[in-house]
Amino acid sequence: MSYATTMPWTLESIDLSKIETSRVRDNEDLFLLLCSSSFVESGSDLYTHNLVEHFADDEILRTWLSDHWEQEELQHGRTLAAYVRHVWPEFDWEQGFKAFWNEYGAVCTAEELETSRGLELAARCVVETGTASLYRALHTMTDEPVLQLITNNLKTDEVRHYKHFYQAFRIYRDREKLSRFQIFKALLKRVREIKNEDSDIALRHVFNLRYPELASNDAEFRRIADRAEGQLRRNLPAEMTVKMLLKPLDLPARLQRMIEVPLSAITEKLFLH
Repeated sequence: MSYATTMPWTLESIDLSKIETSRVRDNEDLFLLLCSSSFVESGSDLYTHNLVEHFADDEILRTWLSDHWEQEELQHGRTLAAYVRHVWPEFDWEQGFKAFWNEYGAVCTAEELETSRGLELAARCVVETGTASLYRALHTMTDEPVLQLITNNLKTDEVRHYKHFYQAFRIYRDREKLSRFQIFKALLKRVREIKNEDSDIALRHVFNLRYPELASNDAEFRRIADRAEGQLRRNLPAEMTVKMLLKPLDLPARLQRMIEVPLSAITEKLFLH
């Protein structure tokens, strides 16, 4: 495996002064989704450190994780945070992220990783699938030019990250002689965990700070979160998502074609139910 040594874009290359604020300012669903995504991405260094320890003796993968993947993920967080601050300056991003970090840091531990390196890499493919699909959906949801540029950059990065994890997964799959059933169980487990441990925690902390008078109102949180996630659901690139999810299973072409259509119909439930 070979890895690029420079970032394909930087936050500094994006002119935030060109943001057409009126196109997004009143879109509360978009605010919730962008801000919660910025929290998750900004906490990626903790997960990276866990992965680096998990692959301590794999110099190639460890180096890519530390020098490339982590830096790009953190840039995603900085870029989304900068956009949120520009459009919604009244929101105290730092305060919200600190509250998120205090909770997220307690659940994002090395113990949560798969003991099998190959299965952990399969699980990473699920996460990269989710983020690539998220940014593709956000890109579709908006007509604000700067946000379209940002979300396209982020989606492209996440697809590239997926390819790196998938390449490493194949090496460990063969080395560990992982069965298709083992891989399927790991994929399904990570799909179920994404919402509970990442986005739902982040959304709740955005909600608590945005609506302090409703911070203890679970029903209202669920209503507002479901509304925002409904927007994502309607714009989710189901076909792309299913193909990325199925790829680690290495299914025969005929079988994959048979199940892609029904799986596309339930993809939104897998990620956003």
